[in-house]
Amino acid sequence: MKLKAGDPAPAFTLTANHGGAVALADFRGRRVLLWFYPEAGTPGCTLEGRSFRDQIGYFDENDIAVLGVSFDPIDRIAEFAARENFPFPLLCDRDRGVALAYGACDDKAAHAARMSFLIGTSGLIERIYPQVDPRDHAAQVLIDALGL
Repeated sequence: MKLKAGDPAPAFTLTANHGGAVALADFRGRRVLLWFYPEAGTPGCTLEGRSFRDQIGYFDENDIAVLGVSFDPIDRIAEFAARENFPFPLLCDRDRGVALAYGACDDKAAHAARMSFLIGTSGLIERIYPQVDPRDHAAQVLIDALGL
């Protein structure tokens, strides 16, 4: 089933770079940008992550949580988050279950697709970004989320 705006966002609980579990349900009442990225430390993923990091104040001011997801092992995710000073959780989806549920990969994919989902306060998908430009994705999400 392909997700579309208005659909309930699939629930998940994953291990984060800090070692604890993070569940989508933890953010009920807040908007969430669920950011799938192919591989920690690669140029495009680093550029995109830095963009979210550099604009996190705007996300925080507008009560939008940022969550990054990849198939990387937890130690690689933790190192990536620490090296880049990311103030948001990066989540480990080693079995690809979350990416499959969101359509961010197929069952043979080695990496998640570079795509994002803006999830509303009630847990419904507000907007899907199926093709992302890592250079300006954070700004585009803010523009869309704020209705500018």
